[in-house]
Amino acid sequence: MLQPAVFGAEIGIILDTIEEGIHVVNENGITVLYNRRAAELDNLIREEVLGKHLLDVFPSLSSVSSTILQVLATGKPVADHQQTFQNFKGDQITTVNSTRPIYHHGALIGAVEVSRDITLLRDMAEKLVDLQAELYAKKTVSSRKVPGKARYTFDDIIGRSAAMEPVFELARKAAQTSSAVLIHGETGTGKELFAHAIHNARASTKPFIAQNCAALPDTLLEAILFGTIKGSFTGAEDRPGLFEVADKGTLFLDEIDSMPLDLQPKLLRVLQDGMVRRVGAATEKAVDVRLITACRLNPRTAVEEGLLREDLFYRINVISIGIPPLRDRMEDIPELVSAFIKKYNARLGRAITGATQSALNSLHLYSWPGNVRELEHFVEASMTMLDKDDTVIDPVDWSWNDRLPTGTGISTGGKVAKAGGGSGGGAGAGAGVGVELETTGETALRTTLNEVEENLIRRTMAECRGNVSEAARRLGIPRQTLQYKLKKL
Repeated sequence: MLQPAVFGAEIGIILDTIEEGIHVVNENGITVLYNRRAAELDNLIREEVLGKHLLDVFPSLSSVSSTILQVLATGKPVADHQQTFQNFKGDQITTVNSTRPIYHHGALIGAVEVSRDITLLRDMAEKLVDLQAELYAKKTVSSRKVPGKARYTFDDIIGRSAAMEPVFELARKAAQTSSAVLIHGETGTGKELFAHAIHNARASTKPFIAQNCAALPDTLLEAILFGTIKGSFTGAEDRPGLFEVADKGTLFLDEIDSMPLDLQPKLLRVLQDGMVRRVGAATEKAVDVRLITACRLNPRTAVEEGLLREDLFYRINVISIGIPPLRDRMEDIPELVSAFIKKYNARLGRAITGATQSALNSLHLYSWPGNVRELEHFVEASMTMLDKDDTVIDPVDWSWNDRLPTGTGISTGGKVAKAGGGSGGGAGAGAGVGVELETTGETALRTTLNEVEENLIRRTMAECRGNVSEAARRLGIPRQTLQYKLKKL
């Protein structure tokens, strides 16, 4: 049987530095370890919990509603489960818990639970839904800049390159229908811009509601999408979900491939039947919503990797729009740079007139893994770092950056690409990963990119001490995608 003495003082000190709550019980439900953060989340002190049965401390829980007791009963782990409960003082707490059984020589001897506080996140999400609902209850709302309104049109999207022509053509055709649209492309390519534009072309006066599926815990996402009724769980109120708020308009779900697999059938049911049922409700409500979704992966790859259900894929992929990465549309860089300079002149109070040809040449020689978003941030940083009297962006002022050359050349396969005729050694750029290309051709490029990705993943995992969730956040990819890539290393 697990006893408090099993855990040394060193372990307690280490666990007290963690920002998640750690709660360990033995096979009888008696608490044997309870770290500082767990006590803060539960609004208790450790002496009130250690050595006591879970239900004595949290009487509102039961063997069914408690994630810890579920795990003790089944021997199976529970991941990212939202739980609202009260301690014995009557304080209400909402956490997201991941709980695992503890085995010793094949026998279940306890369970460990890791908890995160989402009370503030839930309150903010619910207030956002309420605000969006209130906006569309008012007939006077007409500004393109208010929350819940699509802000961009096709005229706001920059891209005159050959690679972008078919994208605009397909998107404009999609805008004339009410069919489901799935937009895919790498991070920073502008997927949400196209979602705004497609909506505005046909239904600009109707609601446009956007939600990133990776931004909320699983159970909270369900409540936000479908709504709740009072009493459906502790602390639940009568609230419409985003489907109801977006009625007669458009709901844009970004990172659809991050939606939990067990939630995807519920989304599919709404799309097929046009009916939504709030969490805990016995009745359904009709909704008329145009769905636009987006994912970073090619959607078929997401299906193959088990991130997207095949039946949902067929339902949301009526019109498929793929946005090319910036490296495949480099001729758009001058126009993009000009637009960003104009934007940040207004924000920063500057009077930058443009970028030198040397700067544009250098920008063309970088692969831009963060795409248009990375380019925009680079232009903003370049303008911020310029001296007060400078009026143009030039590579000689880039000593602060770690991506592009500070002089006028970039190392590419042993050759120096001159930009502006000056001299100076260039540095290879790959978001902090230096690579020298010794061969040419598509195969060599693909191999090199794979090596860069592998090195970056290994380094990030090492920096995060094996924490997959933190590494995925730093890399800017879904946790499921990182887990898939780790299996291939």
